[in-house]
Amino acid sequence: MPRLPQQDLDHVLGHTEALWEDLRGQSIFLTGGTGFVGTWLLESLLWAQDRRELGVTVVVLTRDPARFRGHAPHLAGHASVRVLGGDVVSFDFPEGRFPFVIHAATAQSFEPSAECPLGTFDADVTGTRRVLEFSRRHGARRFLFTSSGAVYGVQPSEITHVPEDYSGAPSTANATSAYGQAKRASEFISAMYGRVYGFDAAIARLFAFVGPLLPLNANYAVGNFIRDALTGGPVRIAGDGTPSRSYLYAADLAIWLWTILLRGRSAYPYNVGSQDDLTIEDLARTVIRVVAPGTGIEIARKPVPGVPRLRYVPHTRRAEEELGLRSLIPVEEGVRRTSQWHRSGKRERTEVPG
Repeated sequence: MPRLPQQDLDHVLGHTEALWEDLRGQSIFLTGGTGFVGTWLLESLLWAQDRRELGVTVVVLTRDPARFRGHAPHLAGHASVRVLGGDVVSFDFPEGRFPFVIHAATAQSFEPSAECPLGTFDADVTGTRRVLEFSRRHGARRFLFTSSGAVYGVQPSEITHVPEDYSGAPSTANATSAYGQAKRASEFISAMYGRVYGFDAAIARLFAFVGPLLPLNANYAVGNFIRDALTGGPVRIAGDGTPSRSYLYAADLAIWLWTILLRGRSAYPYNVGSQDDLTIEDLARTVIRVVAPGTGIEIARKPVPGVPRLRYVPHTRRAEEELGLRSLIPVEEGVRRTSQWHRSGKRERTEVPG
């Protein structure tokens, strides 16, 4: 796996200058460090380490150390990195004190079965509790949990931007809600561990993103559209194109997460995403305009009159007003940078939380 673009890493460093002294000489434990979110965090951390000589060390938990070393030797082989093999639900605790813990791992999605009737829910919650147990035993002061906008359940069409205090939730009778249910439960467990054991438990509710490392063949509309445009089209929309989404660029995501880890209030969730919403059809046409003008578009079906529009768009006033965070790179530029990264042949399949 190649490095992320230097302009993006410089962008992260330039907007996090005031934070890095908090990490000088410190040890960090990171789960999910080989996925989309974790890789952006790890690479931006090491970029700051090399340019500010922070003396930071980071232990990265991964299920497959050999694969990590083979795909990202510049990360796995960095002098500040120690690779720890293990599963998040059962890993052996490394020795030492880790004042900063980032839990960015997400259990692989799977359906409920006779062997595991709770499916993804059980694995995700068990993993979170394991990381929290590690945190309390190894001197954590700040813990960051990467949650999801899925904790809100289906966003009502009359709420254009869902705020953190919205009381909606995923359906308890729907097996496909296991991911959102697990994130809600993990938020609760994180908050309680922080309260009882005396460390700050910061919570970031992630929405949708675009940027290098985003898989083009997974279930992410913007990645699929970029793939279609790069391969000559047509750009295909599986539905009717009316749902609303918003996309935060991954370099901005890294800025937000470092800020929430080091400055966010404990047990006080922050939405992480862009407020600049657009329909799926508008997104597809944006990709065509930026990546391959003139490419055709196919929409699977027409909208049904009177059916409310589906939305998945966050309200981010809390992060903006309390932490000074903004969406700095617009979606058009994000699409351009993402497509350039893939077009140059720097393609890598990564695990990405939904």
